Amino acid sequence: MRVVFLLTCLFLISCSSNKTGEINNEDGNVKINFDVKEHELENGLKVFVVENHKLPIFSYYTFFNVGGKHETDGITGASHFLEHMMFKGAKKYGVNEFDENVEGNGGTNNAYTTNDMTVYYEKMPSEHINLIIDIEADRMENLLLEPKGFERERKVVLEERKMRYENSDRGKIYLSMMKAMFEGTPYGTSVIGKIKDLKSVTRDQFFDFFKKYYAPNNAFIFIVGDVDADDVFDEVDKKFGGIKSNPNLDELKKTAMKDGFAFRGKYNRDIYLNGTSVDPMFMLAFKGVKVGPRIAYVLDILSSILGDGQSSYLNKKFVLSKNPMTSNIYAANYTLMESGVFFIGGQLLPKVNMKSFKKKLLKNITKICSNELTERSLQKVKNQYLVSFFDGLDTNDGIASFLGNRQAFYGDHAHYNKEMEIYNSITLDEVKSACDEFLNKKDSIYLTIWKNNPKSKESI
Repeated sequence: MRVVFLLTCLFLISCSSNKTGEINNEDGNVKINFDVKEHELENGLKVFVVENHKLPIFSYYTFFNVGGKHETDGITGASHFLEHMMFKGAKKYGVNEFDENVEGNGGTNNAYTTNDMTVYYEKMPSEHINLIIDIEADRMENLLLEPKGFERERKVVLEERKMRYENSDRGKIYLSMMKAMFEGTPYGTSVIGKIKDLKSVTRDQFFDFFKKYYAPNNAFIFIVGDVDADDVFDEVDKKFGGIKSNPNLDELKKTAMKDGFAFRGKYNRDIYLNGTSVDPMFMLAFKGVKVGPRIAYVLDILSSILGDGQSSYLNKKFVLSKNPMTSNIYAANYTLMESGVFFIGGQLLPKVNMKSFKKKLLKNITKICSNELTERSLQKVKNQYLVSFFDGLDTNDGIASFLGNRQAFYGDHAHYNKEMEIYNSITLDEVKSACDEFLNKKDSIYLTIWKNNPKSKESI
């Protein structure tokens, strides 16, 4: 039933997108192939276009290969802070003109920053494609970082940091988990930045960071919609062609990430955080792996069997059982470009003892690795992946994000077909082996946050 549903969805994508993607069924594996046209400028900027002429709109995504992992003490949070400032004006399109031009012409825009990258995107009527290309080229080359606006935005970012972490138990426990698991590595700090850095960093420091990392050879663009690829490439050549590349990028990144990503934290321990939660929240985190290798896909499958949906093992055991211990529970395999973490989280029910719950959780993990993983549970997850994998590909925005992320993480926008082949080929023995190897107490950290936990002087 799920396979039939996916095939129906995929054929609808193909038909409704004016041949944006073609469906193939090779050896029982459903595949979709997008007609992606590619162009690379002499300065290293890569541009990808998928034409979709059904509606007179387009989505424009710019991926910069810069994120929290490239920041050093003193300028932590630079990528995220610059995400804010990139909307505040450049040389040709001055203060507040970015939003005026996008929203004033019926479009929308946004951005996000992660440990690994920063992504900016717009959705606009097709008649404005050249305008967006011009605006994007202007802010890549001539960002203002206007001093008064910079100081105003500093306050905004500090308030965002407080809202997401200091005043949020959910955010505080997550950040504490990342800091503990990746201690001593570039992944061990907040993407928003350390408070002391956000308060003391100067406009000149951020401008220097911008000039080094926001270069054309550190970015690529994905455009999907009612555009002509050749016309787009010509316009991009005109507007971006004169922007200088940074020939020192590789050396710059090596220096920024010189500490490496090998796990070096203190494991097999508990961390108690003071918060506001009436009932304790918890996270049990294990050493994981980076994106890409086969074992990363196996751990994806394992996380879904354990904690994805009401029929998952952990939900049936701890939420829906006759004697429940948690109000909610989940599992996740978080793969980054250089490392990863596998974690289980949730919230306890009133009067459930934290230490007793941890003991029972670890005992049940051992049990599931040995006895509870079945061919049926494996196939159920594969079916779910098959249905959800192409979710969102009926929109320009969904296609641009989907293909762009694969270009960013794998260097190949068509990697999705390989992903489905890998997921489909994973065996039960592989999942059991990964469960035994990775969900190991000696490589874990157990965190709780609760209003009755002792207060700590350690900052996040």
